[in-house]
Amino acid sequence: MPPDIFHENAIILTGASSGIGRELAKLLAAQGAWLALAARSVDKLDMVAGECRERGGRVLVVPTDVSEEAQCKALVEKAAAEFGRIDTLINNAGMSMWALFEDMQTLEPFERLMHINYLGAVYCAHYALPYLKESKGRLVGVASLTGLTGVPTRSGYAASKHALRGFFDTLRIELLGSGVSVTMIYPDFVQTETRMKAWGADGQPLQRSPVREGKVMDVETAGRMILKTIKKRKRELIMSRRGWLGMWAKLVAPGLVDRIALRAIRRGR
Repeated sequence: MPPDIFHENAIILTGASSGIGRELAKLLAAQGAWLALAARSVDKLDMVAGECRERGGRVLVVPTDVSEEAQCKALVEKAAAEFGRIDTLINNAGMSMWALFEDMQTLEPFERLMHINYLGAVYCAHYALPYLKESKGRLVGVASLTGLTGVPTRSGYAASKHALRGFFDTLRIELLGSGVSVTMIYPDFVQTETRMKAWGADGQPLQRSPVREGKVMDVETAGRMILKTIKKRKRELIMSRRGWLGMWAKLVAPGLVDRIALRAIRRGR
């Protein structure tokens, strides 16, 4: 049997310490990938690294705050030095918010969201691109359905994900003929701890989930869907039926999409 596409594929994965990132790391490790795992928490990264090594992956742990350009540069350089190349960059690191704009007591989360969700991907992509062009590799951005339409209580988050979409859609055009594929991922609600850390109106983590976690997609299903899409170098993945319906409806009945988004937030699913 031929080896999997990701066998000995040198991959940088940001936001690898929890949620979707952790699940992707485990799935890739089981296929024999070479992983440079990045996140801020050293302890959590070490735990994920152990899980990946048990599954057969080769792992490099690189504690990284993607909002810092110098740390993103160092991440790419360390991965390239360790593996001799970079075949895939998965920009998964992200933070969220959950508050009406008029209720915000500080605007600091808006700046932080742009630095982490958008500029973090810009920094990593900039320094990894020469290696990806050499390997004709894969460039991936993990966004959200809020990158496709506005969602109440998520204004700063949606803005950062819209920026991410515009950036990667532009790169895709610029890289035509280079052999580098650009894939955008648009998850709906997924069972992760991200919402526990989301910033509230006071600029502090919520420490609770506003979503009915048992009623949304589990992280294992999400990870498999995402990896399948990356493997096939597809342009994008919209990860729910209502996401697909919303994109079509937005062309003919944008007001309906607004009401659907409002209802989803109120129902928490």
